[in-house]
This record gives sequence, structure tokens and C-alpha cells, in this order.
Amino acid sequence: MKVLVGVKRVVDPNVKVRVKADGSGVETANIKMAINPFCEIAVEQAVRMKEAGLVTEIVVVSVGLPQCQETIRTAMAMGADRGILVDTDVDVQPLAVAKVMQAIIAKENPQLVIMGKQAVDNDCNQTGQMLSALLGWPQAAFCSKIEPAGDHAEVTREMDGGLEKLTIKLPAVVTADLRLNEPRYVTLPNIMKAKKKPLEVIKPDALGVDVAPRLITLKVVEPAKRGSGVKLADVAELVSKLKNEAKVI
Repeated sequence: MKVLVGVKRVVDPNVKVRVKADGSGVETANIKMAINPFCEIAVEQAVRMKEAGLVTEIVVVSVGLPQCQETIRTAMAMGADRGILVDTDVDVQPLAVAKVMQAIIAKENPQLVIMGKQAVDNDCNQTGQMLSALLGWPQAAFCSKIEPAGDHAEVTREMDGGLEKLTIKLPAVVTADLRLNEPRYVTLPNIMKAKKKPLEVIKPDALGVDVAPRLITLKVVEPAKRGSGVKLADVAELVSKLKNEAKVI
């Protein structure tokens, strides 16, 4: 079984994000970048399935700047077999990413697509669902357990009210939740081996996909600073403040 995994290059989650002076976005110049944590979990899941003999090939796909090759190399150091970079300097939005993935899937013909449930930079949580709709494939989002078995897969989904177990037919699209696994530490020998693995670079035009943005970001602002707490005399004063100042009741 061939598995295709989508990965995204994002600002390292351990770095404090700063908003640009003009409010057009967050500052990324001279900022440490890393693989999106949920994408890393998706790669780890594919590698574990390969180690268990359930998967024969893992193909990693990323959409973005040439620097995304570093992200793909990280995934290949974890155990992926080869990578594909769709090279573009456009700020690619979820629908465009889904269309790019659709075009690549038509060429690669994988039996399973694993993606992170969301990216930690924009938190859209849309690409996996959009890709499933474009392909007409079954989907399972927020998965904390994935067990392929022949022409179907048993998955466990994280829900607000608990866990949901589903059986989905393959091919399918699944998105990884935080509790699916804990990604392995990438060792230096594997990093060196990853440099020799094949990495194909193509343009969106070659896939026949228009990645021009459809949404416009009007302004990005930092969250308001939290005010200091105050002591209240009694419940009546608390209710009064909630009603007249906070206006939440």
C-alpha cells in the first residue's frame, strides 16, 4: 500500500510570534522554521505502518517556497521514501493546497492520504476535508488511532464528547490528532541518508492548478493583554460586574 503524507513548513512552535508593524501578518524573516507538529505526527504514523509491513512506500508532499525542501528532508529522515515539492512563492490557502494534492494523487495513486488535522500557523483545519470532497473519498478527521486492514481501515476519532470508532473504505483521507503518536527523534545518520533520497520539484502550472489566493487578510493584531484581577466583596458585586461591565449575562 502506498501512503501519501502532506507536510507544511511553519514557524517553530517554540518561537514567540511577532506581528508585523503594518499588521499584514506575522514576522517570518530570520525566524526558525520547522515541520508542522501535526504533519510530523502524520509522517510518524505512516512510518510506523511501514515498519509493521502494512505500507510499501511513503511519499511526502509539501507546497511552498524552496525552503520547504528542508521540511521534506526532515520527513524523509524520519523514514519517508521520497518527496515532492510544489514550488510557489504564493501564500497558498487550504483550497489551493487541496487542489494541488488532488492533482498529485491522480499521478501517484496512493491508497491512503494522511495529513495533520491543522497547521499551527493559521489553524484553518480545512485542507484534509476539502481534499476528501474533491476526491470523493471517505474521510476521518482528528484521528487518534489508525489501523488499515485490507480494503478498509479502522479509525478512532477524537470528539468533544469522547471517542468515535469508524470503519472507512480505502482509498481514504485521514487527518492526525495530537494523541495519534509521539514522533521519533531524527538521528544524524538518518539525516544524512535523507539527503540521497529522491525529491521532485514541480510548479503548480505543471499540475494545472491555480494557487492564487481567494481570501484577503485585512489585518492581524496581537491578543489584548490580560488585565489584573480585583477582589470583590460579595456575590452581588460579582453579578453586577458580569452584567454591567463584562456584559456576559
